Amino acid sequence: MQDNQQSSLNQRDSFLWAYYFADGIAKPLDPKELKTAEQNTGFTWVHLQSDTLDAEQTMDDLGLPQPVADSLLALETRPKTLAIEGGLLVYLRGINTNPDADPEDMVSLRLWLTDKGIVSTRRQGRKLLSVQDVKNDIEQGVVISSVGDLLLEIIERVVDRISEMVDILDDELVTFETAESMDLQARQRLSVVRRQAAAIRRYLAPQRDALDTLYRSNQFLTGEQAFTLRELSDRTTRYVEDLDLARERSIVLQDEVRNRIADRQGMVMYVLSLVTAIFLPLSFLTGVFGMNVGGLPGTDNPEAFNVLTFSMLGLVALLGSFMIWKKWF
Repeated sequence: MQDNQQSSLNQRDSFLWAYYFADGIAKPLDPKELKTAEQNTGFTWVHLQSDTLDAEQTMDDLGLPQPVADSLLALETRPKTLAIEGGLLVYLRGINTNPDADPEDMVSLRLWLTDKGIVSTRRQGRKLLSVQDVKNDIEQGVVISSVGDLLLEIIERVVDRISEMVDILDDELVTFETAESMDLQARQRLSVVRRQAAAIRRYLAPQRDALDTLYRSNQFLTGEQAFTLRELSDRTTRYVEDLDLARERSIVLQDEVRNRIADRQGMVMYVLSLVTAIFLPLSFLTGVFGMNVGGLPGTDNPEAFNVLTFSMLGLVALLGSFMIWKKWF
């Protein structure tokens, strides 16, 4: 029966990778080696894809309790930490760096922690580069001596990727703040930055609480590891504050842009109003003298046109001088 389980596990689409850790050294595991590894003194890290048809059966073969398996298979999760079935269930969110994806569409990472190791899951097409970074570190020989070390390595990579995104948003806002003017494309990008800051903050706030709960649970962590986790939680808190500030800065920038546009439109209307004020009496005069009726003055005078023209020019000069004196220009 056990051989059949190992054989079927080896063929599962849900299985992504697994490592066995002993004395700080990681060894890649085939699915068929998982049962044997669990009987040793070290610990394992198994990474699964949770939305395949065989995912639930794979978790059952790994011996996960049903409530834990249901939680790892859940479609929507918010960051949190739960003590359940003698272990810890940790939900995290990371920056979405998949092709054609919006960064604010943050990727869910679910972790099941016990003294035997970690089982992590993600959905198809929603890879998390933070997890891939950890895998690369392991393959390059990074020493991971305990479940706490592995947990902190994953969390630190997640926080590092979030830090990069927060820095990108901050740099873009600095560019907008120092720009003398903003075209339509820049204004659209500013709206995107504001939306991204709000969306990322939506998940970071509960993630900060999840890390704080994990810290207070005091499971699987030494004193030094707990201190490191506290620092990561504080970094997350700082990023939440930075995103709040980024959102406020973007709102202020949008208000300034709208004010600039309104001022520019107001200036255009102001100039048009002055031009209208100058040409209104001229239009009146040309309208009066353009009427084809008898009795108009100067109709029999050959110099009447010149007189009218110079009179109109004089009127323009008089109105212009008056506006300059009133400092309307």
